[in-house]
Amino acid sequence: MDVKTYQALGLDVPWEDQHARGYQVNGRAISDIDESLATAGDVHYHPCPEAQTSDDLEGEIHTYEQWNQGEVFAGTQRKISVYLPPSGYGDEPLSLLIFNDGEAYRSDRGPVRVPRVLEYLLKQGELRPTAAIFVMPGVPEKAALESDNQVRYHLAHRQRSFEYDSCTPLYGEFLLRDVLPFVQRELQVEFTSDPARRGVCGISSGGMCAFNAAWYFPGQFARVISHCGSFTNIRGANNYPYLIRSTPRKPLRVFLQSGERDANIVTGSWPLANQQMADALAYAGYDHRFDFGTGGHNLRHAGATFADTLRWIFSSRKP
Repeated sequence: MDVKTYQALGLDVPWEDQHARGYQVNGRAISDIDESLATAGDVHYHPCPEAQTSDDLEGEIHTYEQWNQGEVFAGTQRKISVYLPPSGYGDEPLSLLIFNDGEAYRSDRGPVRVPRVLEYLLKQGELRPTAAIFVMPGVPEKAALESDNQVRYHLAHRQRSFEYDSCTPLYGEFLLRDVLPFVQRELQVEFTSDPARRGVCGISSGGMCAFNAAWYFPGQFARVISHCGSFTNIRGANNYPYLIRSTPRKPLRVFLQSGERDANIVTGSWPLANQQMADALAYAGYDHRFDFGTGGHNLRHAGATFADTLRWIFSSRKP
């Protein structure tokens, strides 16, 4: 297909930029995704035992509520939180995990509770000292001045999609040029340069974004955790299975998760898209794992298996 035809069919423009949220085609709308956010298939998933400890955290959490120092996505502000493990476990540079939609992963009442799991595994000797950076999507500064709640939400939603769904190097550049240098300066912390000890994690569009950052920068991030990843036709991520099959293999280890009741909307089927990703990774010889459960488009299944996911993603096993 040539570029002119591709553009004439509207394939270069996200569905939500062409239609209002309630617009229907064949009796279907983008809002159908709401049906997958909490399903009967999720009820048996609970935070993993490692996340349910009652001990106080010994590590530190630093939060920056309206961080606006980035240059890659200039004119935005966002919340960034950083978990640093407790001292006394050696003086080597820290392993690193970055979480898109970070607060969903950090919350001590959420389904994943990342700091607790990291600290438990560290104390058990199952994980090296690991820092976590929880990055929220940017909100355009002009949105903060908007009095209409719907307009403000729309601006923030579009910015999240631009950052997370775009199949370009921009988000990886944002992490490398803006976020990591800031955290290192601000907290005087040293992260390992070993890409096998540096990973990106996210859910939905944030999961696609995690893979996308590693795809463009495998020498910086060689570990990917994608929960219900949006490898669908939002901004072109549905092409990744073909790219994986047709591109020389990159030194990545990839964890994918989805479920029977994951999203199935106008832009694609998440269960099918993740199966296609897993098949492509297998075809190309990637070190990967695909956990397919019964749940929907949320972090319930992800939280139930998160400790085991970390054990696998950071294991010393060879592909």
